[in-house]
Amino acid sequence: MRKRVAIIGGGITGLAAAVRIRDQAPPDTDIIVYEQSGALGGKLRTGELTGATVERGAEAFLAGAPDGTESAAVHLARRLSLGDALVHPSAVQAALAVGGRLEPIPAGTLMGIPRAYDGDDRDTGTPLLGPHDDVTVGALVRARYGDDVVNRLVDPLLGGVYAGQADQLSLAATMPALAAAARTEHTLTAAVRAAQAGTVRVPGRPMFATINGGLSRLVEAAAAASGARINLGLPVHGLARTENGWRLQLAAAPAGHVEDVDAVVLAVPATAASRLLRSAGDTSGSAVVGALSYASVALVAMALPSDTPLPELSGFLVPPTEGTLVKAATFVTRKWPAPGPPDASVIIRASLGHAGDQQRLQHDDTTLAEHAHTELGTLLDADLPPPIAFWVQRWEHALPQYRTGHLQRIASARAGLPPGLALAGAAYDGIGIPACITSGEAAADDVSKYLACP
Repeated sequence: MRKRVAIIGGGITGLAAAVRIRDQAPPDTDIIVYEQSGALGGKLRTGELTGATVERGAEAFLAGAPDGTESAAVHLARRLSLGDALVHPSAVQAALAVGGRLEPIPAGTLMGIPRAYDGDDRDTGTPLLGPHDDVTVGALVRARYGDDVVNRLVDPLLGGVYAGQADQLSLAATMPALAAAARTEHTLTAAVRAAQAGTVRVPGRPMFATINGGLSRLVEAAAAASGARINLGLPVHGLARTENGWRLQLAAAPAGHVEDVDAVVLAVPATAASRLLRSAGDTSGSAVVGALSYASVALVAMALPSDTPLPELSGFLVPPTEGTLVKAATFVTRKWPAPGPPDASVIIRASLGHAGDQQRLQHDDTTLAEHAHTELGTLLDADLPPPIAFWVQRWEHALPQYRTGHLQRIASARAGLPPGLALAGAAYDGIGIPACITSGEAAADDVSKYLACP
């Protein structure tokens, strides 16, 4: 009998799940994607500025996995016949903006945590963490290396990824290799070295990659390869168990319109997932998922005259101690060089906002862009010319903030899910594109096994 699978959420997580189900399930399986917005891709959205490709969301992904294999994002790109479109950033380095200076990011650190330290990192005879302990990144590093390492190194690097602070983010969720090492090693230097040693580096493989022409190509190719029926602008408002599967209550449809399916992948942000779990009768899972918090961010891209001087860098990160709304900046035309006319604009993309900064982002686009322009000039110690053009992209409640105990709570929520229902996405398993793809594929595997049961 023909099976039907609903995937609620059309970001890269949901689309990766759709492709995986298409590859594993019987050919006649009906896959239906519901996306409440008018576009697929979620935080993957390619834009342009003065004719140049500039991402409005994530700009790249890790090219390798910790075990030395290609990352899930590279693997998916190859599956979608985009292997030849993979490109890598230039070799120029990034910096830290500290006290009006741009300083090199120290080499050999693990998310800013040095592998060697001259201070008091004594061996007390016991592992840093117990077998099931979780602490914040900041708590561990401050206790061993002091405040300065956290404030000047760890916070800006973690903030560049999560828009959060080391004192709030779970070690186990954000740095699992270090957490595992800390359960056996007695010093932080030993734990950092063990975590680094466990990551296989492939000679000649760049750390990051993206898709030539923009990450929206990955989205479009995944949607096409899935063979799914795509419903844009159609939220799912309710989810109920039936004798043979699940009934979806659809919004923006005729009164009482429903869709019956055999299995469901929830690949939506935590607030929407919590609501749907509650409607399905899973009050415990709904409470866990609903308690997850997010940080809001904004991106400001500006095109400057072609003769604007910039440092020989790919960009820089800003420690929260600097007090700026700008937390990072990418020199797009230097990091991702592309053929163009000699007078092509110099493009900078600034990332604004940390967890708790939402009110500071509540300016109109022009004011926010002017603020970013002023702060960039201060951080670069340069008199930047006015932009030729700019755009602002806001991402409300975009980046999950993993608190201590996150992994255990999510595991508990998943263990209590009703059969034929799977959770996937950045809220649970990691923020990066490879993590989202892996999460979607794991949910697809669960659903495929469920559908195969007699």
